Amino acid sequence: MVTISDIAAALGVTPSTVSRALSGSPRVKEETRLAVEQMAAEMGYERNIVASNLRKGKSDIVGVIVPRIHREFFSNVIGGAESILNAAGYSVLICQTHEEFDAEVKALRTMRNNQVAGVLMSHAIGAMDGTHVLDTLGDSIPLVQFDRVFSSLPGAKVVSNNFQGAYEATKHLVSQGYRRIGTLAGYMNSEAYAARLDGYRKALEDNGLPVDETIVFYDTIVRETGFEGGLKALEAGCDALYCAGDFCALGAIEAVRSKGLRIPEDFGIVGTANESFTALMTPTISSLALNPFEMGRQSALAFLSGEGETVVVPMELKVRDSSNRNRQLNLTHICPK
Repeated sequence: MVTISDIAAALGVTPSTVSRALSGSPRVKEETRLAVEQMAAEMGYERNIVASNLRKGKSDIVGVIVPRIHREFFSNVIGGAESILNAAGYSVLICQTHEEFDAEVKALRTMRNNQVAGVLMSHAIGAMDGTHVLDTLGDSIPLVQFDRVFSSLPGAKVVSNNFQGAYEATKHLVSQGYRRIGTLAGYMNSEAYAARLDGYRKALEDNGLPVDETIVFYDTIVRETGFEGGLKALEAGCDALYCAGDFCALGAIEAVRSKGLRIPEDFGIVGTANESFTALMTPTISSLALNPFEMGRQSALAFLSGEGETVVVPMELKVRDSSNRNRQLNLTHICPK
């Protein structure tokens, strides 16, 4: 690796002069600074960011930890966060956990070892509580949680209005004439999925329909478990499903079709997240839009402000073919906070 001493030797100056020039010190003449920068570029010099942060006592890097980078939701959150952080002079260091607890701990250690200025994170399904976060980060690195959060942890939180969104989605299915409405629920250690289940239950109660726990199918978030859950829902006599994710909704549609039933005439489905494929496939899938870009922006703004408040990002119910049995004309509903 090329060092500051290598650049100094090539130019016939002292290492301290090179260091000051690269850091933009006003003590260095403009012509010297330009010569140093040109030589550094020619020699392929790369600044040791960690060492630089240790010398300065602060960092211009913000860590972002997500379950899966390739999911459209999380990639849009990262994009929203970067749009604010880059403008404020910060770079972003991204780690993904693949939904595994051990990988989340490793990612937190990476952030701590890189002396990041703060961490924005959404927890892996494998994380049962937030004690490991404080154990790893301590209290010196600011934390902002988004989407999947633990209320017990300090710091700002940016969440969707999951309860109200699921309530509106379930109420919509009732308005379309469905009466035995099940749900493909998520993992109950996640407050987001738990809130969606509560919203589903409350909507049934408020509309005079029974809450039947035998048609609540837990841990059914991916396409494969969605297919299995869809078959179980059909066996239980369901005529509709509210799904806590879009991938399980896709699996449920495949299950319904495998039995020769029509969507939405015989069976209605609403998903969550508004993944891009929901508007492209046949039938198009009704879904709750989470507005991830705005969630990313709000997470970055929360970090910059240093305030520990909870920000709620509204959802929108996008009504499409999979649940539009009555052919409604108003196809987008804002879910109030």
